[in-house]
Amino acid sequence: MIEVRDLSKWFRGPDGAKVMAVDGLRFTVRPGEVFGLLGPNGAGKTTTLRMLCTVLKPTGGTATVAGFDVVGQPSEVRRHVGFLSANTGVYDRMTAWEMVEYYGRLNLIPPDLLRPRMEDLFDTLQINAFRDVPGAKMSTGMKQKVSIARTLVNDPPVLIFDEPTAGLDVLVQRAVLDSIKQLRGRGKTIIFSTHIMREVEKLCDRVAIMSKGSIVVCGTLDDLRRMHNQDDLEELFFALVS
Repeated sequence: MIEVRDLSKWFRGPDGAKVMAVDGLRFTVRPGEVFGLLGPNGAGKTTTLRMLCTVLKPTGGTATVAGFDVVGQPSEVRRHVGFLSANTGVYDRMTAWEMVEYYGRLNLIPPDLLRPRMEDLFDTLQINAFRDVPGAKMSTGMKQKVSIARTLVNDPPVLIFDEPTAGLDVLVQRAVLDSIKQLRGRGKTIIFSTHIMREVEKLCDRVAIMSKGSIVVCGTLDDLRRMHNQDDLEELFFALVS
């Protein structure tokens, strides 16, 4: 469902020198899999995810999402991907319902399909209690739930979550993780980026650990523990990126 081959991205630094943010990544994410992308700040995770979402254009290599090339077919990629980050981007003057409806209309969902899909999402994510509340009056947790609904409203086969629980209290964190579990059960292909190791252990089928723009290791959690003779995932992570 996602194929990444030698994907790279560099920028120009303040002195004009080339700064490599992502350097020759290679990985595959299979249908129905939750693939964890881990790494410290500055490792290149967000840059990688933005290239897969077509927000950034690669400077080398290739990537396909749902069979579509991120450079040659960006519109098709965007139709098949839902992207969620910790930055909710909820509009202050739009209610929860108006926000999700707006994104559904942007994705050209017919009105007779959009309303029942929204009703289902609002029930599942427990948004109905504040469906008519404008974004300016929502808590961070409320905004993140609305952002999840916005991400899912067009029912994309591929979902990319960039630290979706950052800054949330434990109850909202659990609701977000439960939603992602349900999506995996529905066969969605998911890339999940986080700093929280317990989330990785709960959700991810395989993980890739990044450091300085490159993948250090990739495999199942059991594979990684066995390869490095370390049962504690957090200790394993620090050993690989330090």
